[in-house]
Amino acid sequence: MKKSLIILLAVLMAFMVAVPAAATEAKTLRVAVVTSPNGVDDGSFNQNVYEGALSFIEAFEGSTVQAIRETDITNSVPTVENVVADYDVVVSPGFQFADVSNIAVNNPDKYFVIVDSFPTPIDEVETFDNVLGIQFAEEESGFFAGIAAAIETKTNKVAVVNGIAYPSNVNYQYGFESGVHYANANLGTAVEIIELPSYAGMDVTNTDVGGNYIGSFDDEARGKVLGEALLAEGVDIIFVAAGGAGNGVFTAVKEAGDAYVIGCDVDQYDDGVNGDENIILTSVLKVMDINVDRALTAIAEGTFVGENVVLRADTDSTGFVKEEGRHQMDEETVEVLDEVYELVKDGTIVPAANFNGFTPEEFPGLEAEADE
Repeated sequence: MKKSLIILLAVLMAFMVAVPAAATEAKTLRVAVVTSPNGVDDGSFNQNVYEGALSFIEAFEGSTVQAIRETDITNSVPTVENVVADYDVVVSPGFQFADVSNIAVNNPDKYFVIVDSFPTPIDEVETFDNVLGIQFAEEESGFFAGIAAAIETKTNKVAVVNGIAYPSNVNYQYGFESGVHYANANLGTAVEIIELPSYAGMDVTNTDVGGNYIGSFDDEARGKVLGEALLAEGVDIIFVAAGGAGNGVFTAVKEAGDAYVIGCDVDQYDDGVNGDENIILTSVLKVMDINVDRALTAIAEGTFVGENVVLRADTDSTGFVKEEGRHQMDEETVEVLDEVYELVKDGTIVPAANFNGFTPEEFPGLEAEADE
C-alpha cells in the first residue's frame, strides 16, 4: 500500500512538471510578408519589416518566411486573400492593407500583422483577436529631420519628398515642417520650406496637404525629376520618405554634388555613398523590425493580443541616427536633437500629424526651448 502510494505521487509530480512545459512550448510558424508595389529589398520600409521576420525565424527553428510582392497596389488585399491558406501569419506593410479585416474574420485560425495601419472596422468593431495593427508616430521622426535640416542647411531652403499621401507619409511631412518651424521659433534659424504646387499631395480624405509627392513608391524616374526641381530652387537638404521612388531623389542629389539627403525609416547611410563622399546627413527611424519580431514571437509563444497600437519615442520606436560614422551632423546639432528628443518623449512637444488636430505652424511645445 505504501509502495503504491509512493508510485502514484511520483507519477502525479511528473505530470505536474510536464504539463507547464508542454503548455509553454513555442510553435513554428509559416510567415508570409506581403508587400506592394516595391519588394522587401527596397532598402527602407518593406525591407525593415522583412528583417523583423528574418530575425524571428532565426530564433525559432523550423519557422519559415516567404516574401510575396504584389506590383499592383490595388491588388494588395486580394493578394493576402489568395495566399492566406498557405501560411500561419501574414505580415503586411502599408496603409493599403487595412482592409484585411474581412479576411481575418473569415480565417480566425490565422494571424495578421499590419504595419502602418489599423484594420478597417467592421460594424463598428475596431479590433480583432487575430490582428495586430501597428502605427508609428512618424511625425516624431519627421520632427527630428526638420530640426536637423533647419540647423544644417547653408541655403536656408529645405524640402521633404514623399511617395503617396497615406497617413504615415503625411505624418512625416507634417512632422518635418513642425521641426523647421520649431527651429525657426527657438533655435535662431530662418529657414524656408520649399513646396512645388504641381507635386502637392491629396490625403485619404481628399484634402490638399501640400508637400512634394511623387505619387508612387517605386517610380525612381519621377523621383529624380522632383529632386532635380527642388535642387534648382536652391534646396540643399531633402528629407526623403518615398520608398523605392526616393532612390531617384538620391540620384539627383548625388549628381548635383552639393546637397544632402535625410534618410527615412532605417539607417540609409550606405545608400548615400557617392564615390569617396556620402550624401546622407542623417536618417530618422521608425523601428519596425524589432516590433515585427516581437509580434511573431508573441504568436509563437501563445501570448499574442489582437489590438491597435501607436508606437512612439517612449518605446524607442522613433528616433534618429547619431552613431559615429553613420551621420554627418555637427556635434552641436546632435546635442540639440538629444535635448528635443526628451521633450518629445515626455510629451512636452507634440508635432503635427495628419489627423491629430495640430498644424506645423501651431502644435504643443512649439515655443518650448530645447535647453529647458
